[in-house]
Parts: sequence; structure tokens; C-alpha cells
Amino acid sequence: MTELLRAERSAFETLFPNKPFRITHGLENDPRLTLDAILDLVKSLPGDRIEYNSGKAAVSQDPDATPLVDLSPEEIVKRVETAGAWMVLKQVETHPDYKALLEDALLSVARAQGFSSLRAAGFSDIQGFVFVSSPNSTTPFHLDSEDNFFVQIHGDKQFNIYDNDDRSIANEDQIEHCITKHRNLKFEERYEAKGMHNDLKPGEGVFVPYLWPHYIKTRETYSISVAITWKTRAVRRRNRLYVANAMLRDRGFAQKAPGVNPGWDALKVAFIATGAAIAAPLRKSEGLRKMIRSMVLGKNANYYYRAQKKDAGAHKAA
Repeated sequence: MTELLRAERSAFETLFPNKPFRITHGLENDPRLTLDAILDLVKSLPGDRIEYNSGKAAVSQDPDATPLVDLSPEEIVKRVETAGAWMVLKQVETHPDYKALLEDALLSVARAQGFSSLRAAGFSDIQGFVFVSSPNSTTPFHLDSEDNFFVQIHGDKQFNIYDNDDRSIANEDQIEHCITKHRNLKFEERYEAKGMHNDLKPGEGVFVPYLWPHYIKTRETYSISVAITWKTRAVRRRNRLYVANAMLRDRGFAQKAPGVNPGWDALKVAFIATGAAIAAPLRKSEGLRKMIRSMVLGKNANYYYRAQKKDAGAHKAA
């Protein structure tokens, strides 16, 4: 591969995109990923693109009891060494500088595989997530709804990934809940035998396949990391099925797992795709995005505003 994202060719020939593997990268000195640049990014993002809480969360964290911090996102960046906080900036591709960063990184992968473009390589719906964490912070056990090249920029991290191909860690109902309600999963010690344990330093990273559970711990200094994510056509389709099943289940209609009833699946995917197309223009407004999430995924879909309300209350009291 070229200088931005690198891995052994054999990893792409035998593992990608179904199994995790380690990578190296050339982004650790990128000026867009310094604390000063991230502070500017924080100031430019709407509230629903910023999630933060205490770094003292448990690996097996109940999302309803996630500990919070009485700090604003700007203060977390400025005081990251002592803030005791964890923060993620979501969908940073909405900023042109970060869109270019993500696309350049994935284009290096596409070209290494013999493709001339991101589209030809199947990289679509490209999104980026920038993580800023205080020392000794934990990202709880969870799974995500996309494929991910996770790269470490500053500080050291322990990144543990667990094989769920046999659905013994998270079954289809639990996966649906993670994608449509909250990403966290309960961790059990018996999962360790299925784990891939990675010590990541700046310039290193790991490929995390779609639906593979993982948790992360920051070491003795603050951490900056980036998740470079995308969704293939097949992943987008499966995610839409999970959304449709969750909507119907919430209204009292039991649902089969994706793939059990292909004909019914096709109807559900078409319905969600049509709804998404209609809603797309409305998603330019943060308020309308919040309303749509509540209507589709339920009253707890905007859970990450909880920290912002706590922070606003603390500042008002002060």
C-alpha cells in the first residue's frame, strides 16, 4: 500500500474485509489531527456530532448509567490531560479538510488493490470519527455498523477485538439493538479466548470488520485516534433491515433475523430506502435530525445529548 495506510498484501488477500488485521499509517503528524486543529473542529460541529462522557466508564457499561463530566467539548480538548474524559467527533467528513483526509487514506487502499477510484473499490458512505481521550480512559465493549480502519495518532491504546462470526457474543437481536438503540454490549470473561489484543502506538492501527465487537483503553497519556469508516452496498442493506426490524418490533410486530425471509426483507429495505431519500433534505437541520431519530428509533435515540444538558446545567448553576 502507499504511505497513508499500509498492511501486508497477504492481509488484503486472505483477511479483508472479513477478519481484523494490523496496519500502519502515515497520519500521525498530520496538522489536521493536532489538539489545536481538533479544537477548531469542535467549534464548527453541531451538537449532535459531538458525544462525550467520563473516561471512567466500565468495559461492560450500562449506557443508562454512563458517568458524565461537567465540562464543555472545548474544555475537554484544552484540558485533556486532566479532564478524565472521553469524546468522539462524529461525521467529520462534513468538514472539507477532513473529507479530503479520509478519502486520501482510503484511496491509498483502493489503489493498492488495483482500483482506480473509491467507488470502484466499493468504498461508499465514507465517514470519519475523531476520538480525544484523557489518560486511562475506557471505550466500553460495543460493535459498530460499518467497516473501519482505526488509526492511532497520539498516545498508546489497548484495542481488543472479538470474533462474533458464530453470533455467540452478540446474537441478531443484540446486533439490531446496538445499531438502532445503543452500541454497548455486555462483556463476559469467556469472550477472551476469541479476542485479538492490540497494543497501538502512534503510526499504528487495526482494521475492524463490520459487526465485530471491541473495547479500547487509553494508556498513561492522552490519546488522539481516528476511525476511517465506510459502508459497502451489502452493509447498507443489512443496516436498513435492522432499522426496519427495530421499527416494527417497537410497534409490537415480531421480526425474523435478516436473511430468513428474503422476499419480506426486500420490501423492508425498499421502505427504509424510500424514507431515507425523503428525509435526506431535512437532515441538514440538527433539530430535524433529532426529531427524525426519535421518530424512527425511539425516544432514547438522542441519548448523547444527556452530557450536553448536564454541562449546560452545571455552567448555568455556576
